[in-house]
Amino acid sequence: MDWLGWLEPWEFSPTLLVCFFACGVLFVRGQRVHAVTRTRQWLFWVGMALLYLSLHTMLDYYAERMFFMHRIQHLVLHHLGPLVVMAAYPGQVLRAGLPLSWRRALARFNQTWAVRNLIAILTNPIIVPALFIFLVVVWLIPSVQFYSMLDWRLYRLMNWSVVITGFMYWNLILDRRVSPPAAMSPGGRVLSPIVTMAPQMVAGAIIAFTERDLYPLFDLCGRAIAMDAQTDQMIGGLTMWIPAAMTEVIGLMVALRTLMRLSGKGRWGQGKKTPHPTAHARIATTVQRGDDGAK
Repeated sequence: MDWLGWLEPWEFSPTLLVCFFACGVLFVRGQRVHAVTRTRQWLFWVGMALLYLSLHTMLDYYAERMFFMHRIQHLVLHHLGPLVVMAAYPGQVLRAGLPLSWRRALARFNQTWAVRNLIAILTNPIIVPALFIFLVVVWLIPSVQFYSMLDWRLYRLMNWSVVITGFMYWNLILDRRVSPPAAMSPGGRVLSPIVTMAPQMVAGAIIAFTERDLYPLFDLCGRAIAMDAQTDQMIGGLTMWIPAAMTEVIGLMVALRTLMRLSGKGRWGQGKKTPHPTAHARIATTVQRGDDGAK
């Protein structure tokens, strides 16, 4: 197969293409409003490319037929891709790429009781890391892995779940603000990767050194590369054990740098008080008026 052949989608997904195209357009539009450094632009596009290559190319074919390729795919989907994208801090840029009327509607929508509570759950410093670890381990249970690789609906749920929780987790860890308004404290952002990498390293070691075939499904479907089950399983376990842990160390170092910066400015632990809900409404109104003036 030539190199261009690798870029052909194994399973064509219009939904995935729409998501990638929409994010790209919003980011380009947002750059006209916010100054975005070349480093942030590079991080955003590299992260998006990593996610696309893992989800919508022939790599997906090999991930379905080789355990170690499956682990490499999830290393990118759960760790590396979301980490690189979130290191570009794209949220504000993507919002700025929305039409003015959509930004107003989004501001009003975010002030509703249901959305505020949903955001609180999706940024909870305990729930999010727990989900991050749970969705690494649960899909590795042999019986769960068996059915998720055979049923295309479960397979897509598995991949999308690790991508979404990856974004949720690195959104917390890479936050550069004090807490509040940040959901997790600067010290918590440093400690969290240490806590979350430990179960992954243990699971990877168990898989790598287990002498029986834990995932006979790959033999059943037919391995895409001439490799025995033990070697395939060992490489897959080592992928979880070392590269995944190193990715979390990178996130830890970024969080540590943020902590040192805030500490040097005397701002560690001196977050702003959370405004009363009515204050939130006044802020939203001010933002909308500002948009009107800019228009």
